[in-house]
Amino acid sequence: MKALGYYAVVTGRSRKDDSIQSIREYEERFFRSSKLFKDGMVAAGQVTTRNLALGVAECFWRMVRDSVEQQADAFKAMRFNLESEWKNTFPRQRELDRDELFERARAELLDKSAELSGVPAAAWEARLQNALWAAAAQRIFSGIYLPAAAHASEDVDKFNTSVDIKLREWAENELATLSIQAGRQALREEFSELMSKSSDSDAIYEPVKKAAVDEALSRHQWEERAQDVLRVLQVNALQDRCVASRGDWDSAVSLMEDALKERLKTTEEDLKSLAGPGFRDRWLYWQSSSEEQNRRSEVKSELERLGSSRPNLSYDEVVAVRDNLRRRGVDADNEYIRETWKPIYLKQFLQRALSRARDCRKSFYLYTQQNGTGKECCEVVMFWRVQSALRTTANALRQQIGNREAGRLDRELREVLDEMSSDADMKKKLLSGRRVELAEELKRVRQVQEKLEEFIEALNKEK
Repeated sequence: MKALGYYAVVTGRSRKDDSIQSIREYEERFFRSSKLFKDGMVAAGQVTTRNLALGVAECFWRMVRDSVEQQADAFKAMRFNLESEWKNTFPRQRELDRDELFERARAELLDKSAELSGVPAAAWEARLQNALWAAAAQRIFSGIYLPAAAHASEDVDKFNTSVDIKLREWAENELATLSIQAGRQALREEFSELMSKSSDSDAIYEPVKKAAVDEALSRHQWEERAQDVLRVLQVNALQDRCVASRGDWDSAVSLMEDALKERLKTTEEDLKSLAGPGFRDRWLYWQSSSEEQNRRSEVKSELERLGSSRPNLSYDEVVAVRDNLRRRGVDADNEYIRETWKPIYLKQFLQRALSRARDCRKSFYLYTQQNGTGKECCEVVMFWRVQSALRTTANALRQQIGNREAGRLDRELREVLDEMSSDADMKKKLLSGRRVELAEELKRVRQVQEKLEEFIEALNKEK
């Protein structure tokens, strides 16, 4: 303001009741009649409060304009740097901010959810059967087959009775709930596989997709009446003991063989961990045994020489093994010997059962000649009953998924995505990385630069 020069003003007439307008009129009359003004000592633009206010405003807005133009230049340089980084770091990719990325992930996820209803029935049933067997295998083998099969060679009727009782208890108390859990697992696997098949999907969306699917699946509850429907179907399927075709017989034998081989492999690994590596592994792979494994190996060798085929050793057999071990300098009590015998007996039993399963593959004709009442290969019939129940369950679950559960899951997924879209912190957590941060920064810089340019344009028009 000093550079613009001083202004002459009249600020009033010392009257408290004067208005602003009357003061202005008095000021104008004063300067029109002033000798300084008439003689040209003071320029017309250097007098009155109005000219003073205009001068101050002009000075102020000039400073504002200069400052804004500097800021606009700074943001323009910043924008150029950010755009250059994007072009070099993420070529051929759109600059999508966090909200736009979330909407893209949302659209892809809902598209995949819609594809669930288009999965072929055969693929659904195969996946469901695998999930059901994985969930039920341990219970079938340890809780039903092994306790009953221990007496199969001695009393087939006792085996069948035990199997009938245990299968019915299993179907009435556990199988329906287990089936729902397996159905949910199959639904999760199918959804995950559908998402992984999308080759053009951007990896940056994966955290959002995974979080949304996991949350939707955790909220999804199977329809309550579905368990009752499954329970009726399963009880009826398990009661049927008539194998109708050679294909069903061979399928049951294959299921039995696969189950026995899997359990035999696990048992052999358990024995190896107890008794340590064998002669071949010690020489070929330079493996060694601990002191406890050497002790267990001595007990194992003595028990194998005993040649017993019963699941539980008698007292005399345990004493004989213990005395033989003591003569060789190995100290083992009765409980230690019985504990070692369990995996040895299980391995021998599984090997014998696997041999019986191979023999039974050729016995379907004999089974049909006896009208399904024969006592041969009763173990195969048991596995066929289980397989038939699982197939029936898989078929029912597949229909439930196609008719209701896929739609219920889609609704849960939409609700989860709606909640996530309104949660800025969640989106920031799931969509992160330099690519997202750079796009967000570019968006902010462009917005600020555009506002500054609009402001400068308005200032120029005002001038």
